[in-house]
Amino acid sequence: MQTSSDVVAGYHDNSVHWRCNNNQTRKESFVNKITSTAALLLSMGIALPAAAQEDTIKVGILHSLSGTMAISESTLKDELLMLIEQQNENGGLLGKQLEPVVMDPASDWSLYAEQARDMLTGDDQVDVIFGNWTSASRKAVLPVVEEENGLLFYPVQYEGEESSENIFYTGAAPNQQAIPAVDYLMSQGVERWALLGTDYVYPRTTNKILEAYLKDHGVADDDIMINYTPFGFSNWQSIVAEVKDFGSQGKKTAVVSTINGDANVPFYTELANQGVSAAEIPVIAFSVGEQELSGIDTGPLVGHMAAWNYFMSVDSDANYDFIDNWVEFTGNDMAVTNDPMEAHYIGFNMWLEAVRKAGTTDVDAVKDSIIGVSVPNLSGGSSAMMPNHHITKPVMIGEIQDDGQFSVVWKSAGTIAGDAWSDYLPESQNLISDWRAPLRCGKLNVDTMTCEDGAGAE
Repeated sequence: MQTSSDVVAGYHDNSVHWRCNNNQTRKESFVNKITSTAALLLSMGIALPAAAQEDTIKVGILHSLSGTMAISESTLKDELLMLIEQQNENGGLLGKQLEPVVMDPASDWSLYAEQARDMLTGDDQVDVIFGNWTSASRKAVLPVVEEENGLLFYPVQYEGEESSENIFYTGAAPNQQAIPAVDYLMSQGVERWALLGTDYVYPRTTNKILEAYLKDHGVADDDIMINYTPFGFSNWQSIVAEVKDFGSQGKKTAVVSTINGDANVPFYTELANQGVSAAEIPVIAFSVGEQELSGIDTGPLVGHMAAWNYFMSVDSDANYDFIDNWVEFTGNDMAVTNDPMEAHYIGFNMWLEAVRKAGTTDVDAVKDSIIGVSVPNLSGGSSAMMPNHHITKPVMIGEIQDDGQFSVVWKSAGTIAGDAWSDYLPESQNLISDWRAPLRCGKLNVDTMTCEDGAGAE
């Protein structure tokens, strides 16, 4: 008599470990094969044993593969597939293989929340989610992961002013990107500031922090220009002309850009069209990396800058190995890496280590075990998870080169721990976050020692 174990043992398919260079993902191929096998077993009247039904650890990938954010997020999906494949080739986790669960929220913030809930409560019931780019999408997902007690690893720089027990922020907080960038520009003699951003929470909150910081450092109101544009904005002629006029008043001027998504391409194109050089008005960006520059003629943009915690040009063995693996995985010799990819690399390895420490993927156990976990970063050092669910990171300023890469012109002396709450906003300067037991507080007022968010607030 043929048993379920006989059928499963006889089932083998080399497509399980596949490489995805098109829209037909290897997950889809894998799921199709598993579905066919399950159907065969059922047709024979054989029930799958519980172990066979739960023989993978499911990893949610929640990144936009279409819409305005696809230019940035689709690469992160592919990277996670690579990391999962590598881990499976190395034996998986807790004796099980990792299974990717990929969804496309299509740059629609409400869909991020809907699909996150589906990942956590639907048929897949993932153990962890890696995803999001914009703060708008993260804030849509936040109540979902808190209500359903899921885990989200968020890989992109953001505005701070948030700390969730269910989110791990592996991108930069303002004190790990925006503030050091402004300090660097001040050291270069910049006196006038054009703060240009996409119209949503990250640019608005970051610029609120920067405006307060600039004024604390003696910058007058007249020397600060602030402008917001919609997602996908393309008509930059008048705004770039306004920036040129703002910078023609006899004081050295710089643009601080929190422009996100595919609006960056026409923005940089218009800078080149109007001859705005880095020598005249340098631009420092917080959401432009190697991936966003890959479709632009960067010759006219040489000298403009970005502030990140990683660049592809970083000289380290870990980085070279990562780049080699990425090029091999994509099958593209011109494939680039960027900062959010490093953040996912760090977050993924932190999650693996936390699960190993806990001996389980149970969310509450992982939340406790991950604090203090330290893993290698790609710049040759390491990053640690802090009690506020932010990590330690080096800060780098890079200048755009004519090959679309960045040359690092400044780097912090060591790593900097991310602040959940800004020191430069009156409503936040006395707040900290500490998710360790027994406090478990995301919003602790150190003056009154009262907890406004978390178990300590109950």
